[in-house]
This record gives sequence, structure tokens and C-alpha cells, in this order.
Amino acid sequence: MKKSDVATEQTAGEQPVSAAGQAVVSAEQPPSVPAIDAERMYGIIAGELQLKPRQIRVVDALLADGNTIPFIARYRKEMTGELDETQLRAIRDRLAYLRQLEERKAEVIRLIDEQGKLTDELRDAILRAVRLQEVEDLYRPYRQKRKTRASVARERGLEPLAKWLLEQPEQGDPLAEAANYIDEEKGVATAEDALQGAMDILAEDWSDDAAIRQWVRRFTRDHGMLQSRAKDPQQESVYEMYYAFEEPVRRVPPHRVLAVNRGEREGVLTVGIAVPEDQVLEGLKKRVIRGPSATREILARALEDSYRRLIAPSVEREIRGELTEKAEEKAIGVFSENLRHLLLQPPVKGHVVLGVDPAYRTGCKLAVVDETGKLLETAVAYPTPPHNRKAEAEEVFRRLIEKHGVDLIAIGNGTASRETELFVADLIRGMPERGLRYVMVSEAGASVYSASGLAKEEFPDLDVAERSAVSIARRLQDPLAELVKIEPKSIGVGQYQHDVSQKRLEESLADVVESAVNHVGVDVNTASPSLLSYVSGINATLAKNIVKFREERGKFRNRQALMEVPRLGAKTFEQCAGFLRITDGDNPLDKTPIHPESYGVVERLFAELGLSLDDIGTPACRERLAEVDPAALAPRLDVGEPTLRDILDSLRRPGRDPREDLPPPIFRTDVLDIEDLKPGMELKGTVRNVVDFGAFVDIGIKNDGLVHISQMSDRYIRHPSEVVTVGDTVTVWVLDVDVKRGRVGLTMKGPVS
Repeated sequence: MKKSDVATEQTAGEQPVSAAGQAVVSAEQPPSVPAIDAERMYGIIAGELQLKPRQIRVVDALLADGNTIPFIARYRKEMTGELDETQLRAIRDRLAYLRQLEERKAEVIRLIDEQGKLTDELRDAILRAVRLQEVEDLYRPYRQKRKTRASVARERGLEPLAKWLLEQPEQGDPLAEAANYIDEEKGVATAEDALQGAMDILAEDWSDDAAIRQWVRRFTRDHGMLQSRAKDPQQESVYEMYYAFEEPVRRVPPHRVLAVNRGEREGVLTVGIAVPEDQVLEGLKKRVIRGPSATREILARALEDSYRRLIAPSVEREIRGELTEKAEEKAIGVFSENLRHLLLQPPVKGHVVLGVDPAYRTGCKLAVVDETGKLLETAVAYPTPPHNRKAEAEEVFRRLIEKHGVDLIAIGNGTASRETELFVADLIRGMPERGLRYVMVSEAGASVYSASGLAKEEFPDLDVAERSAVSIARRLQDPLAELVKIEPKSIGVGQYQHDVSQKRLEESLADVVESAVNHVGVDVNTASPSLLSYVSGINATLAKNIVKFREERGKFRNRQALMEVPRLGAKTFEQCAGFLRITDGDNPLDKTPIHPESYGVVERLFAELGLSLDDIGTPACRERLAEVDPAALAPRLDVGEPTLRDILDSLRRPGRDPREDLPPPIFRTDVLDIEDLKPGMELKGTVRNVVDFGAFVDIGIKNDGLVHISQMSDRYIRHPSEVVTVGDTVTVWVLDVDVKRGRVGLTMKGPVS
């Protein structure tokens, strides 16, 4: 949908409106904008989110003071009432929307007032509006328009005739009345011309009437059918299921909205909303036409014209815009959830990994990285067509494995991955003494990273494919640390990510990455600038400064040393310190999520328990900590109970990586072929992607199998995410196999015994 479709008549001095009916607020607000009633906003949001106004007030103040969402969620629990990141982001977004709404209200009131048409009633109606769409509806009659049929009629002096028609006199002849307005100089040659001009004025007035538009909008939502038709029914395409499709507007699922939108953009489908027009017109007549009159038939004709020519197309655009906006938010939500689970996949630590970027003509690029992710060696082998130099390739692989003590092979799942996997499986069978295993790793985004400036800076002497092989190996060792180097939307764990608002997508995914990075914590002595830039309070420039400082001065020995980094001030330190870890530093608390501001609390706690910092991590320390009653001890330590609970948890498991609680990836030693699959066969697999209609599961063949939402559970579920998440290891059974198309249907419902 084009933005111009929603507001086609707009002057330069007015606030633009987005396709979703939201005002696009400029950075510079007009001086007439009044102070926003903050307490009223807090009350509205509190009601919507079932929270207390005090919580909204506190969050607003904390955000205004430069605090980040992860910091507030983790270290300001007493102030917010233990709101989590999801709740905090909802508050942040609603505050932004309501401020935008208030600003637009003020702007609309100013614009109408400048025309001398502002009444107390209209002002109150604008101020009472709770959505931007309501404000735009109220402003619509006063928006300066380009030349229209109605504006031409007004210029010709036909507005009094329109008013006479609307008065609905019991007696009179409309044509005779219209004859009084014949004026050839003004372009009104006949009474019929005058009558038509008056009807054009009425049609436009009704189309601008907020109450009428609201009623038509509601009726269309309740009774409309979203329809799509093929422009060429004989054309083969992926949209064939939508060639003769219709579904009630109020029930159409988000992924189908995005699918028909894409088909329409690609010129395959025509899409629209069908409404029972006779019912709409009957409803409109009841609202406009009072009863028998001399002008009844003319008013009915004008009303039909108003609906068909002006109201219906506009409302259809608005509703399709609403459907698209909701569908986009859903798609972004699914993408965000999938990305979070992907980022939080457990690291595979303590292994020397051989990364393989498969290819045909150019050969497979190989990269060996040690347990820390340091690149040891690169090579190239040609086990795949058209070269098929398998003996030579085996020699290359064996040499790298034996030289560097490789025990895991990570194979990218892109082009030639199938042939490469078969080769590696044979290789493993021929080297049983090595205990080798392999893992298929998603290549999504690896090519984006390898061609980036960041990759060139990191590996200036490697070609693109070699960098990709390094990335594949590293994303097995530490998915989070490697994936943060890639633009989030390039990581293929969603649907229709290229069809949604890119700005909104980027904002949402940035929130996800920020949340994941701060949830895990970052080792400040090993982290890349890419990873550091997502830590609370740290931007890209500061991340580079930290790394440069580390390279010049050596490892950080304590968190306090961060204050010596150029441009890292007290506020930034407050925001980031708790999320940065120093594993072998001077203070054992520096390797925990405990914030330096709470170190005094730990000292008082240990004094109570007869412990010292040297005891952290010992069985005796864990035993003593397990005996603590946070509710009873918190007042004596002068700390809030939620903070004390977090401190105790951190002390029980210092240095713990929260990802370690998740199951590791599935390691394989042999390969499965689609021809090997039979209905009813039980398999273990890894969930690679979750979409609205199901989940794609890696079961060890070239293409992922699909578990349709209907095959996920014996109970009714609204969305696959209720059952699975990206990275889950699941047991599935083969439902059907389409060898020709390379498709496998799976079920998570066990066989009936």
C-alpha cells in the first residue's frame, strides 16, 4: 500500500500520515503544542497493561534519565515492581505513541483554529480521541484539498443548493430549485449541472463525516471478505492457492495477509475487500435520510455515489492498511522470538572445530579454529562435482584433523551441502579412532558477514568463502558472539521479513539482540567490538575504544578499570558494568552479574554468614547461601528483596552461562537420505524455523521437514510457538515423503499404539 493512498489530499504545512493511519511526527514540534498530561497517559497505559500508574511513571523517569531496558529490568526491580523487558518495552512504545498522539492533536487543533472553524465541541472531540485514526477522521473535513468535484461545485456557488437538498423539504421541485443556480459564466449550463454539483458537495461532506466513516469502517471489518483473484488463472506460480481465495476480514490470519500482499505486488493477484453493498447503503440511508421528502431520491443517489466513489475505496485502503500493520507486527514478533532462541543456542565449548563452506565449482573452503575461536589454518578441497577429487580432498581433511586435533566438523547448509555431508560421513567412518562427529550449521547470513567491512577488517588476508568457513565454525562454538556480526534480518528465521516495515523490523530485532547479549553477559577481555556494542550503554564507538584499550594496556583486571577507557563516563559505567564479565580478575564478583553498586551488600551478606569472597564457588559457600531467607535478611542488609534474590542466585553459580541449561545440538556421524524415509519412521531433529503455519525441522536430510501446526499437538494451539522454539530438539515421525519435490511432512503426534 502506498502512503499516498491513505491521505491523497495534503498540504505542505500539514502533518503527514502513514499507511497505518499514524501521524509521522517531525523532530521539530510547533510551538503551540501544549505540555502533555503525563498522569493521564500513565493511567491509560496502566489500564491497558494491567499495571499501576506509579510503575509507568517510574519507568518513564528511568528511561528519560538514559537508562536502558536491560539495565532497568535487571538492576531496578524494586523501583519498577519487577517489570520484565517485555513489559518495559511495551511501556516505552505506548509512551511514544501517546506522546505522538497528543502532539498530533495539538497540531490539528492549531490548523483548524487558524481557519476560524474550531468549536468547543470539536476541540473536546479531538482531545477525547484515543487513536490517531480518530484524530485524522475529525480533521478530514478541514484538511485543505486539491481540486475536487465538490470544490469546483463550491466555487460555482452551489453550496446553498446542497444545503437545501439536505434540509429534505416535504414540498418542492429539485430541478426547479436547481434552475436558480444556472450561470454559464461559472460553468453551470443547466439545472441538471447545478443538481449534480450540489450532489458532489454532499457526497464529499458525507465522506468526510467522522461518524459515517467510523460506522462504515466497523461494518467493513465485521462483514467484509478479503478476496484475491488471479490475473492469469493459467499461470503457474506459488500463489495458486490464492487464485480464487476469500476469507472474512475479521478472521484472516496474518501470514495470508502478507502472502496476498506479495502476490499483488508481484502482479500475479488482484486483491480487494468485498462488502455487501446493499446492506451498507441501507445503513447509511438510515443515518442520513429522515423520511419521505421532495429530495429523498436525489439524496439516495448522492449517498450511493459518496460510498462507491469516496468512502468505500478509502475505507478499504485503511482496513487493508490495518490488516497489513497487524500482520507485519505478528511477523516481526515471530521473527524476533525465533531470533532470540537462535541467539541463545548453547555454545559448544572446548572443541577444535573444522568449518566447511560447501561449494561446487570453486571447491569447499575449510577453516580450523581452536577452542577460543582463533583461526589456525585455512584450506580448500574439491570433493563435489564437477571436480569430484575425493581422494585428494580426503587427504586435505585428514591432514587438518590430525594436525590440529579436530574433533567436530561444522558444515554449512547452503549450496553443495548435501554432497559435502555425504563425503564427511564417509570420512568419519574411515577414521573411527578419532571419534569425529559433524553438525549441519545454518549458513544464513554467513555470506553477508563474509563480504562485510567487519569481516575484511577481521580477516584481511582471507577471501570471502574462507571468512564464511570461519564464521560457520565459530557460530557452532558460540552462536551469540558470531551472529551479532550479521545484520539481524539476514538471519533466516522468520517469514516475510522482506515484506514488513524495515524500520520497525530493525528496531525490534535490535531489541532482541540487545536483550540476548545482556542476558548472557559478555567477557570484556575476549569480546569483539560487534558483541560489545550491544551491551547496555555501549555504542559502536565505545566498543572499539574498549577493544583498543585492551589491546594497548592488556586484559582488564577489574570492572573499575573500565572507567579509564576514553569516553566511558560514570553513567555508561553504571549501565554496562553488571553485564561485563572478568573471569580471572582481582575481584571474584567481577565474573558474576552482580552490579558493582551492590558489592557492599555482598560484603554485609558475607559478614552475616561468616564467609569471605575467596569462598565463592565452594560447596560450603553454596550450602550457607541456600540457608538464607531473602525476605528476612533483605531489611538487615538494607537492600530490596528482588535484588537480594538475584545476588544469591549469582553467588550460587558464579560464572554460569545461562545457555548451558539448554540441550546441545545434535551431533551426527552418518547421513540420512530422503529415499531412506518411510511413513511412520521415528527421528530426532532440530527446529530451524517457526512460522505461523508450522515448524521446519532439520532431520538430517538436505531439506528441512515441515511439521504443520495441525500435527504438533493433540490439543488446540493458536500458534506453533506454544509448542516449539528455534533450536529445540524434538522427536518426530514421518508423515509423507515427496521425493520429486524434496518435501517431507512430519508429525509430533506419536503413533497410535
